[in-house]
Amino acid sequence: MAEKPKSNNRYAMREDGTGWWAVYDIFTGMTAEVNGVPQDGLDIEQADDLVDLLNAEYIARRKGTTH
Repeated sequence: MAEKPKSNNRYAMREDGTGWWAVYDIFTGMTAEVNGVPQDGLDIEQADDLVDLLNAEYIARRKGTTH
């Protein structure tokens, strides 16, 4: 079951049915990639931290505070 995203966020996490987690783009439903690497097969702590990081970067980009 997918975690409900917060309104300003773009990324969330979901469990894959085997105990591993993936970070995904809530707009496309696709697994997020970092430097071309799909962000799946993560433990829950890694996925949660990555969701926070990617959402913070996304929000900063939308505000024009990063490149």
